[in-house]
Amino acid sequence: MPTTPKPLSVAIICKNNVDTIGRTLESVRGLGLEIVAVDSGSTDGTLELLAQHGARIIEIEWMGYVETVQFAYEQCEQPWVLPLDSDESLEPELRASIEALDLQAEPTNAREPSGYRVNRKVFYQGRYFEHTWQPEWRMRLVRKERFRWHGMNPHYDLRPIDPAETVEDLTGDLRHEAFATFGQMLGKQLSHAQVMARSMHQAGKHPSVRRLAWAPVAAVWKAAVVRGGFRDGKRGWAAAGTIAAGTLMKYVLLFELTDGAGSKSDRITRDGARFAAAKSADRR
Repeated sequence: MPTTPKPLSVAIICKNNVDTIGRTLESVRGLGLEIVAVDSGSTDGTLELLAQHGARIIEIEWMGYVETVQFAYEQCEQPWVLPLDSDESLEPELRASIEALDLQAEPTNAREPSGYRVNRKVFYQGRYFEHTWQPEWRMRLVRKERFRWHGMNPHYDLRPIDPAETVEDLTGDLRHEAFATFGQMLGKQLSHAQVMARSMHQAGKHPSVRRLAWAPVAAVWKAAVVRGGFRDGKRGWAAAGTIAAGTLMKYVLLFELTDGAGSKSDRITRDGARFAAAKSADRR
């Protein structure tokens, strides 16, 4: 641990993440001045782990991905914020990169970085996917007043308010324990597809038979070939398959929402999307 904690807040959103959040908390122990955890109803021991690590716990109703992560961000009291999902943790090299930064409470010059990106890697059954989803650069360490969360549920990302902000990349990996089995991965893809279809429908987007047909194929090609997932072997192809399945379901559900707007089928799909969002939130 650094001798003196840095002027940063670690922000985490969570619900029933006892299997992964322990590693998250250990990886940031002593790094900053506070841990802010926004919990949406954990009952599995997550709250106890947070308390053991001295986190400031805020319990709220789930508001949606973008809304909840922005709420957590706004509760942070330090000038620097390190937002983490409850299944993400700093590997030693990344932790060392952050420790080496001279983070000041106030900017010392206009050209110093106000944000840092890290490369997130999926960890599955004891080892990383070295090619699938790689590289996956995520903004993760920022001056609070200069960034804001954006996105369309269930996807979200941290962006500078002023596009001219100076951003640098850190060495080391952000470990992402996104799923334990491909069955779990398929379930997560389905729940995300339901939430995304609802978001697209609300934004006025419409599906097409052409997109329904080629988008899943394009997803496999991009994941397995363009981004080199095939080099991860069978598991790389399996991951590409789950991505394609999620893409297919997103457009199938968007078709249902568009064709059945205001009908019984629309209400059923809407209720399913809400249920899926709640179940997905259980893994946050």
